[in-house]
Amino acid sequence: MAQTLDARFLGLPFFEDHHRTLAHDLQAWASQHVPHDHGPDADAECRSLVRALGQGGWLAHAVAGRDVGGAGDAIDTRAICLLRENLARHSGLADFAFAMQGLGSGAISLHGSAAQRQRYLPRVARGEAIAAFALSEPQAGSDVAAMACSAQRVSDAQGEGWVLNGEKTWISNGGIADFYVLFARTGEAPGARGISAFIVDADAPGFEVAERIDVMAPHPLARLRLANCRLPADALVGEAGQGFKIAMRTLDVFRTSVAAAALGLARRAMDEALQRATTRAMFGGVLADFQLTQAKLAQMATAIDSAALLTYRAAWLRDQGHTVTREAAMAKMTATENAQTVIDAALQMWGGLGVVSGVPVERLYREIRALRIYEGATEVQQLIIAREMLKEMALAA
Repeated sequence: MAQTLDARFLGLPFFEDHHRTLAHDLQAWASQHVPHDHGPDADAECRSLVRALGQGGWLAHAVAGRDVGGAGDAIDTRAICLLRENLARHSGLADFAFAMQGLGSGAISLHGSAAQRQRYLPRVARGEAIAAFALSEPQAGSDVAAMACSAQRVSDAQGEGWVLNGEKTWISNGGIADFYVLFARTGEAPGARGISAFIVDADAPGFEVAERIDVMAPHPLARLRLANCRLPADALVGEAGQGFKIAMRTLDVFRTSVAAAALGLARRAMDEALQRATTRAMFGGVLADFQLTQAKLAQMATAIDSAALLTYRAAWLRDQGHTVTREAAMAKMTATENAQTVIDAALQMWGGLGVVSGVPVERLYREIRALRIYEGATEVQQLIIAREMLKEMALAA
């Protein structure tokens, strides 16, 4: 069914006029260019969506710097969130394609050298190069400090450089990316303080896609292997030993946008629930006539609005220059958990049809589940929120 923007929500003071224009323009574009259903080849579909998003000008919002094709000199968090929310409402894969261009190149936007920015970001903004973010490892997901992938500085006949060894896994866009921002241990200090960030081109010697990973909501995903992978000295992003800070700063930008994507999926589920409830004949009326249905719709609407308010509070605060570690965690946790509840309720209203493969609510049910895990599982968000509260209390003492 056709989606319409909530004019009441866009009228809130979180947004400026250019945000409202952006949302309306994207809605019109997505209605024409983003299919709700996708074929069996997720790789091809993702490549196609990246090209379309680049040609449409939307990927300019995923990079920072007008000099490298960005929409502005800094990433506009509210714009990123509006884009992800509305793309996810149309297609989870379209949202994924957009988000990974931003996350995959985010470290370069924030900390890249002038040469790195000029080499990679214009192609990302045009949809000509696919980016990926390679942080997780088989034994280092939520616990980044357990990272084992290593990078050693070398100086030999080939010149100054780095040699990387190890594995990465659960890497989105793995297998189709043209380059990866990859994090490895360089040993300047123990734990998270001895990690650095590198740009690894897909054709770098010693780099390979070891395994493709199939998941229930198909998108490009892979395990990567680095065996004496040789990189030039200028592949280092920022300073050696600052990789953890770079990764966390990148995630802080895009964690709020995960909440926005969940919000878009929930809004689509509400669209489908309302359509079904008002047309499904039952006992001489329609499903929406029953008080149980009306109560469920009210709960769903309230869950969506509460998630939206937390999401755009975090986005607005970040755009005002505030640190939003706690607020982004609250938004991500609430929006993803609420979206799971909303989508489950919508599927229940669809009854037996709701579990038929390809039906929108069935697709939404598969798409939402991963959002409660990636970029920090719900349990990790709870730890972050509590940690920030205790830190504030200690500072006030």
